[in-house]
Amino acid sequence: MAGERRPEAPLALSMGEPAGVGPELALALWSARGARRTPPFVAVGDPGVFASRAALLGIDLPLAETEPEAAPALFPDRFPIYPVGAPCRAEPGRASVEDAASVIAAIRESVELVHGGRCSALVTLPIAKAPLVESGFPHPGHTEYLGALAESLWGAPSRAVMLLWSEALAVVPVTVHIPLAEVPVRLTEDAIVETARIVAADLRDRFGVQAPRLAVAGLNPHAGENGVLGHEDEAIVAPAVRRLQAEGIDAHGPLPADTMFHAAARARYDVALAMYHDQALIPVKTLAFDTAVNATLGLPFVRTSPDHGTAFDIAGSGTGDPGSLLAALRLAQRLTGGPASA
Repeated sequence: MAGERRPEAPLALSMGEPAGVGPELALALWSARGARRTPPFVAVGDPGVFASRAALLGIDLPLAETEPEAAPALFPDRFPIYPVGAPCRAEPGRASVEDAASVIAAIRESVELVHGGRCSALVTLPIAKAPLVESGFPHPGHTEYLGALAESLWGAPSRAVMLLWSEALAVVPVTVHIPLAEVPVRLTEDAIVETARIVAADLRDRFGVQAPRLAVAGLNPHAGENGVLGHEDEAIVAPAVRRLQAEGIDAHGPLPADTMFHAAARARYDVALAMYHDQALIPVKTLAFDTAVNATLGLPFVRTSPDHGTAFDIAGSGTGDPGSLLAALRLAQRLTGGPASA
C-alpha cells in the first residue's frame, strides 16, 4: 500500500540518460533557483554524473548526498541527490549500454520514493532508448515502464497515457511508440474510448477542469472525407466518439487534423486526442517547443517530464534551454501542492 505523502516532500528528479543534456539542465535550474523560482527537488541517480558535468561546465556545485526528507531544507544552499545505482561511465554525447542498469535503477527508485510518500511526484529527465533496449530492457519507452512499475507497486492495473501539455495546447496520442505503418492496425475503438476516459478523469481530478472538452482527430486526411480517403474514421473513430458522448464526456470528432490546431480551434477544447505520435507532437512542439511538458495520465502518481530528448549533439556544452524542465517541475508542483519554490 502506498505511503501517505508528506506535505513538505520534494519532487523526485530521476537522472535520465547520463550522457545526455538532462543533468546539466538540472544544474542550470538549481544554479538559478531563486531567479527562476525552481521548485525544490531531489535528484535520484549517480552523484558522479552531476559532479562531473558541473566540473566540465565550470559550475560551483555544493553537492549533498541526502535522504529525500532533508532535501527541501538543503535545496537553497546545496544540490541534493539521493544516490542510486552504479557509477556511470558515459561521456557527454556518447551513451553507453553499461550505464543502462543505473538509468533504470534511478527511474525505479524514484517511483518507489513517491510510492512511499517520501517524494511528492516524479519528474523524469530524458532517457535514450537504444542503450536500454540493447541491455535487455523490455519496455518500448519511459511511459510504458512507469505503467508497469505502477501496477507492480500499487497492485492495480494502470494504463499510462501520454499528455503533452502547454499553455497554448494540450494533446494526447492514442497510439504512441509504434511504426506509422502499424497505426491503422493497432488503432481501435476501445483504445480511443479508454484513452479519452483517462484524459477526462485526470483533467477533472488533477487539473481542476470540471467539464473537460475533448477534440478527437481523424486518422486520415480530411477525417476520411466520408470514406473516400480511408474507412477508419467512419468505422473506428466516429463510433468511439458516440460512445464517449453517451457516457457524458464532451467529445467531438472525428475532426480534420489539419484544421484543429489554429488559435480559434484550440479555444473550443481543453485537450486534443490525436491518433498517432507525430499527429500530436508536431503541433505542440511547433507552438511550445521550449515550454511543453510531457505528463503521464492514468497513473496513481504524478509524473512529468520535459518534452524533448537527450540532445546528444549539445550535451556538455551548457547551451541547452532548461525551460521545458522548469515547466515540468512547476506542473508537478502544481498538481501535487508541493513545497514552495526556492
